[in-house]
Amino acid sequence: MRVAIVENMKVSYPGQVGQALAEAGAEVTVIPAYTGAPLPTLDDYEALVVLGGEQNARDDQKHPYLADLSALMRAYGDAGKAVLGICLGSQLLARAYGGDNLIGAAPEFGWRVIEKTDHGKADPIFAAVSDSFLSFQWHDDTFTLPPGAVHLAENASARHQAFRLGRAAYGFQFHFEADRQVVDDWKAAFPEVIERKEPGWLERHPALAMTHGRASDEAGLAVARAWVARIRS
Repeated sequence: MRVAIVENMKVSYPGQVGQALAEAGAEVTVIPAYTGAPLPTLDDYEALVVLGGEQNARDDQKHPYLADLSALMRAYGDAGKAVLGICLGSQLLARAYGGDNLIGAAPEFGWRVIEKTDHGKADPIFAAVSDSFLSFQWHDDTFTLPPGAVHLAENASARHQAFRLGRAAYGFQFHFEADRQVVDDWKAAFPEVIERKEPGWLERHPALAMTHGRASDEAGLAVARAWVARIRS
């Protein structure tokens, strides 16, 4: 099982997706696209993962590769291969299939509740978690659903939290890959940004990590394992 993981910024990690891929014995290639590294090809991998980043999904002037990455995600999806877009990755997947990117329209940060839709309750990946679960959020943008997308999850801050296109092309606005270790690394790397975004959260973090973080880790790993199972199913 060969899987390409595209990074869009330095401090991004596959987290629990990486753990689930390792458990499955996958051969993983990490591609730091933000450095100018060439994007993966369609033929060399069975699945494509696109992580989050500080860019917006239409930031082609500063990051010209984003248009090509979005098109590559569509090529994988159209070929019936498994695609996973997380945060920026979900926004690029929505762009690829004709959705609108709504820049700055849905700021959200921290461990937040996600609710399945009726379609989500019937989806093979979301069968791994309860109808209401916790996951980590860090975004400002959102998107409209592309034509033909199946709406899987939502919350009060961003209605389109997850969707599926075709067999196994999934977009997740929330960071289910971000376990408590990943969140700790982000906290250490961006304390000033976090304080501006969510004043007082840094002080509340230890208590939140013990409760919300623990529950989020459990749900996130279940989702990660379920997506990995879709690569060949």
